[in-house]
Amino acid sequence: MARFANARNLAVAALVLAAAPAFAASTVIGGGNARGCYEAAEFNQSVKVGLAVCNAAIQEDAMSTEQRASTYVNRGIVYMHARNLTAAIADYDAALKLNNQLAEAYVNKGIALVHLGGRDKDAVAALTSGLGYNPSRPEIAYYTRGIAYELIGMTREAYEDYKSAVSLKPDWAEASAQLQRFSVVRRTTASS
Repeated sequence: MARFANARNLAVAALVLAAAPAFAASTVIGGGNARGCYEAAEFNQSVKVGLAVCNAAIQEDAMSTEQRASTYVNRGIVYMHARNLTAAIADYDAALKLNNQLAEAYVNKGIALVHLGGRDKDAVAALTSGLGYNPSRPEIAYYTRGIAYELIGMTREAYEDYKSAVSLKPDWAEASAQLQRFSVVRRTTASS
């Protein structure tokens, strides 16, 4: 039985890694390095160039707290592209210290935690927090939380989250494929 559970967990984890990374960049208004960092995160530009621009942006003094928090989120996404999950999570935490209501920081932290493995309950908590602050791409949060729920054995919740992701973005193939793996079975109850 444990072998089956491990195989299932590996299969679900493979789904996470196989799905195209869908990160939620945090928009920065204006120009300069902070804008360049946003573009590096949003458009998956070169990791080396992206990190250089993001690091320069974070070093700048003339930046609002909101822009700095968004820049940490965006640099975290660049770290995710480089598969440096520990650095990404540290940046999302830095963003949340500056703005604990930044939905994209929670959502991306949840994505990183699922990719990291073994932190699925923490991922559910982060993604749930992110959904509470109206992220720009809620379907990503629902989809990723569905994966995390499935990894911890909460299949009904996983199904509901995949369903929410598909209802928000019906043409998203990965979310639709996850939903199609489920079958709803009506249970009959014993009569007294």
